[in-house]
Amino acid sequence: MIQSLLIANRGEIACRIIRTARDMGIRTVAVYSDADAQALHVRQADEAVQIGPSPARESYLVGDKIIAAAKATGAEAIHPGYGFLSENAEFAQAVIDAGLIWVGPNPDSIRAMGLKDAAKERMIAAGVPVTPGYLGEDQSADRLQAEADVIGYPVLIKAVAGGGGKGMRRVDAASDFADMLLSCKREAASSFGDDRVLIEKYILSPRHIEVQVFSDRHGNVVHLFERDCSLQRRHQKVIEEAPAPGMDEATRQEICAAAVRAAKSVDYVGAGTIEFIADASEGLCADRIWFMEMNTRLQVEHPVTEEITGVDLVEWQLRVASGEPLPKRQDELSIDGAAMEVRLYAEDPAKGFLPSTGPLTECYLADHGIRVDTGVEEGGEVTPFYDPMIAKLIAHSPNRDETIELLSDAVASSIVWPVRTNGAFLLKALADEDFVAGRLDTGLIERRGDALMPDAQPSSFALSAAAARLMEPFAATPAIPGFRLNADSVRRVRVSVAGQMHDVESSDEQSTWVRVDGDQVRIDEGGQTFAITLARTDGVAGGAASDGAILSPMPGKVIAVEVAAGDVVVTGQKLLTLEAMKMEHSLTAPFDGVVAEFNASVGGQVSEGALLAKVERAE
Repeated sequence: MIQSLLIANRGEIACRIIRTARDMGIRTVAVYSDADAQALHVRQADEAVQIGPSPARESYLVGDKIIAAAKATGAEAIHPGYGFLSENAEFAQAVIDAGLIWVGPNPDSIRAMGLKDAAKERMIAAGVPVTPGYLGEDQSADRLQAEADVIGYPVLIKAVAGGGGKGMRRVDAASDFADMLLSCKREAASSFGDDRVLIEKYILSPRHIEVQVFSDRHGNVVHLFERDCSLQRRHQKVIEEAPAPGMDEATRQEICAAAVRAAKSVDYVGAGTIEFIADASEGLCADRIWFMEMNTRLQVEHPVTEEITGVDLVEWQLRVASGEPLPKRQDELSIDGAAMEVRLYAEDPAKGFLPSTGPLTECYLADHGIRVDTGVEEGGEVTPFYDPMIAKLIAHSPNRDETIELLSDAVASSIVWPVRTNGAFLLKALADEDFVAGRLDTGLIERRGDALMPDAQPSSFALSAAAARLMEPFAATPAIPGFRLNADSVRRVRVSVAGQMHDVESSDEQSTWVRVDGDQVRIDEGGQTFAITLARTDGVAGGAASDGAILSPMPGKVIAVEVAAGDVVVTGQKLLTLEAMKMEHSLTAPFDGVVAEFNASVGGQVSEGALLAKVERAE
């Protein structure tokens, strides 16, 4: 058995691997960049090595530094996690050539499944059903157009070396094909350095079904049943579950057997995932499910498989890499209940799902009755350098309805501040009637559009609860002027929300998460946090644009300054410009007045909510 393990990754997956390794008595070594010097995975490991600056291309993607760290610390093996170098055959070979154990498949298997066209040809030879399409060497525009015409529209143009939703174009009519082909090839060349494409029949009601497979070096191959990852946004998975809703036993046996054949065809070793696309227009049926691609690594969504099978897949990886046979035979594996996972991201749905970075002043992840896999904690920070996932919340229960309820409660109870999250978006997706009924496909989120977007303001119920919270001191102090024993039990308070004034009534019978900090009140409702400000008795609100306070709407860099303290400004006049995530955002004067305070300079970095300027109304 491996005695010491270096994890060539960071964040949630590094912490996940460390947890299992510790349970197995294996010493762990973490690697970290400058940005991750205080990260959770660094503190959880037995030893940690700094490998470079914050950008991944200078640290986590530099294989030589990782191998050197393993040798310097006496680590026997390297586990790549997922992402970064996990499917890089050259890195895997370099690890092996360095005399270390690679916790993953053979480099040849990674190469065999790395290119979509070659992988599909191999699957056809292995008797695995593939989507109707064209995989040929002739890449001329005329040949590709002709093949698309034969397949029939709509078709999907896909980069041969693609992944992550890049290098894909749907074409609905022959007249659009030429332009879409050029666009797809440009993106493929830019993203992957390879502009070759293949053509597939576009499935109008697609379900994304994948099968977890596992192999050892003794010729044993098993499947651990299927997962459904159909709920996606822009080709990125949002909610994953196991087993797939609506999957009958006969179809399950056929698709899982096909996955095992796929693994055997490339002499696979370790954990892998065979991804299929299903035409769900008439329900799931084996003759309408086709091979899409293979992921030669552990998947982000592997916990749902672990929950329904009772298997620790990381433990299996470490045992197989140590030369042991698989711990269980196929007939010893079965499905227990239903499991579901959501990915809680540090991103702001109201701003086009842009990543939301900054300190995690509050980070409470509700873990009652569910599993939480995370790589951050309260007091930490979400940086702009890596994937902004805060945590995976995973629920498991005897049936799907209970699992949805457990997961919804956990998302609603989790609190993250001041970083924004997609929690409210996840809650609405979990509550969608088609999703709850199991009527899902990869286009569901896109069809719902704004219906799944978080509310812009707290509900009247939440505002009422906030008012009740604010009135607690008055209820406990009858000597306050104006207090009467026979006074109306309903009190009123004025609050400012997003610059708009609201008079709301308190009600002691309503409750929600409400925190008061000076003039600011924070309400946690429906998976998101609202910050509201009390109105002052002089009628001027504090902390919002209505009082002239210009607050930074996001973390960013000041790239232009148009005014200075003392300048006279008019409504709508540009004061300064911020740049965040390669987008520019101009901040303007909320009314005619004078710049009484200005706290920004070109090149300065600002945090979300920082007071950048103060405009006083003109007399």
